[in-house]
Amino acid sequence: MRLLGVDFGGTRIGIAVVDSATKLPRALAPLASSGTLAKDAAAIRAVAAEQGADQIIVGLPLSQGEETRMSKVCRQLAVRIAELGSLVDLEDESLTSHEAETSLREAGLKGSVVKRKLDGEAACRILERYLETHGPETS
Repeated sequence: MRLLGVDFGGTRIGIAVVDSATKLPRALAPLASSGTLAKDAAAIRAVAAEQGADQIIVGLPLSQGEETRMSKVCRQLAVRIAELGSLVDLEDESLTSHEAETSLREAGLKGSVVKRKLDGEAACRILERYLETHGPETS
């Protein structure tokens, strides 16, 4: 099964793809947020189709396990994507951006490169968590 991970943000949308058998996520170029969930959902679905993804995993930002304003937005995004005909699930994305930034900086990348790669790397972390939680044979 091929999965598309989404790290949704107000400016950029981090995207990554993984084959559940190999468990090696790959960051894709981020999408620019359009300002409307319907347009963003359509853009994400288009990338999923282009990548041959069977399922889309949207990161759910929680704060100490609790819902936030952005959690509600991400849930609405997931509903919009599902309405377009894609199989969608949510995964807690707590601290994925921090983990991704730390990893990129430890790799010795410059600040401008870190900023450019951060959203995709956070989407990779979302997929890794999803696979850890749901196993290689996700459905």
